[in-house]
Amino acid sequence: MNVRALFWVGMLAFAGLVAGLGFLWAPLWWGFVLVGAVLALGVYDLAQTKHTILRNFPIVGHGRYIMETVRPGINQYFIESNTDGRPFNREHRSVMYQRAKNTRDTVPFGTQLDVYEPGYEWMQHSMRAKHFEGEAPRIVVGGPDCAQPYEASIFNVSAMSYGSLSAAAVTSLNRGARLGNFAHNTGEGGISSHHLQGGDLIFQVGTGYFGARKKSGPDAGKFDPEVFSANARRPEVKMIELKLSQGAKPGHGGILPAVKVTQEIAEIRNVEIGKAVLSPPAHSAFETPRGLLEFLAQMRELSGGKPVGFKLCVGSRREFFGICKAMIETGIKPDFISVDGGEGGTGAAPVEFSNRIGAPLLDGLAFVHSALVGCDLRKDIKVIAAGKISTGFHMARALAVGADLCYGARSMMFALGCIQARECNSNTCPVGITTHKPHLTKGLVVADKATRVFNYHRNTVKAFMELLYSAGLEHPDDLRPLHVHRRISRSQTQTYEQLFHYLAPGELRRAPIPGDFAVAWDGASADSF
Repeated sequence: MNVRALFWVGMLAFAGLVAGLGFLWAPLWWGFVLVGAVLALGVYDLAQTKHTILRNFPIVGHGRYIMETVRPGINQYFIESNTDGRPFNREHRSVMYQRAKNTRDTVPFGTQLDVYEPGYEWMQHSMRAKHFEGEAPRIVVGGPDCAQPYEASIFNVSAMSYGSLSAAAVTSLNRGARLGNFAHNTGEGGISSHHLQGGDLIFQVGTGYFGARKKSGPDAGKFDPEVFSANARRPEVKMIELKLSQGAKPGHGGILPAVKVTQEIAEIRNVEIGKAVLSPPAHSAFETPRGLLEFLAQMRELSGGKPVGFKLCVGSRREFFGICKAMIETGIKPDFISVDGGEGGTGAAPVEFSNRIGAPLLDGLAFVHSALVGCDLRKDIKVIAAGKISTGFHMARALAVGADLCYGARSMMFALGCIQARECNSNTCPVGITTHKPHLTKGLVVADKATRVFNYHRNTVKAFMELLYSAGLEHPDDLRPLHVHRRISRSQTQTYEQLFHYLAPGELRRAPIPGDFAVAWDGASADSF
């Protein structure tokens, strides 16, 4: 019996006891009235569809909202700490919730951050600021070898697999994507029926090849062109993303704890039920940069010419330069590259990988963009940024550094109602987002949460466009590194143009190679990672 059932049994038993005693001693009737009122509140909590916590934990769930009322700071900001206990990030959690609920997202008393603290960032505005009206522009993804280009939103749902997320959560995300006409990345867990709710999909294939793997025989678990093609050619699938690594645990491979491997998930992934799913750390379909590009070309052909690309968290610069050299030598280019930051989130990862492996988003993004420019490859390849992107300013700074469009993962989870219980890998998420326990997932009402995902996306994109127009610009392509500033000490600031090394077009294809890149470029090979 679950906690909610035990609670109701206890409440009803207590009500019966009070009622019985009330017949014996009249003054106890007030207790019966009080218990009746509490039971009525519990019935209301179960019937309402706006708050998952109250549906899953009637009456007692109100304690959370009381805490937020008496401690406004909890509702305004949240601070995540690393294992050393030092704050490393601060986000407007309340703003994400308010945008998802389509309520007021403004705050009183102005800036509430220390603007002289190193690390503080801001975007410059213009004396000729403009008023934004209408719709945000869409970005065409698809190079010269792509037969089915896709017009993408500038903000989309990042990779979160079914398995890591519940069926209700995946369904809500996809329906929200359908409502807002933006894309939903499947994550590496394959395509489930919950993904097929009418929203555009980015079909991600990881090292486990779920949704694209052989089911039996000596090559079981390896890439299967026929299985891949059947999924990639679905009309809902608009792009294909090959995952090389993710920001939260680059070089490790995906982790789905045994407690979350249900029969349905086992069938979708072709794995054993109740046994942890540990994806390999590297791909078996190729071993070199040249092989990677040939594999991408194969995937593009098998999909019917849809945009294909790869996702990585930047590690070795030499290895990425090897991919660039392979592009030059073979003429094969991805249609897009997704850059994930080392600060990216996950449901399960060793703490060392979460905190100490992989380049942060802006550093990795600046390098990838600059490397492509330096090789004269950038014009045919779109760059997608992922890594704690949750506000319009996060989008603006990512595009200023070098991205074309963005992904959001944890921000979309906040739109679903995530309260950061941090039980993602234990199958006990209290709001039904990262659990498969029916008594918890039924509290997440899909119709309500899909609307919240839609609202959050629309309002955040609008906020980004208003920032853009405040700088006197009209298109995301107009953003440049010089538009964003960072404080590097109490008395010094720099623009992103000064912080990061940007190469001139073709600079890596002619001598001398800039000193910052010379060793990595000279050691790179199209035939070896």
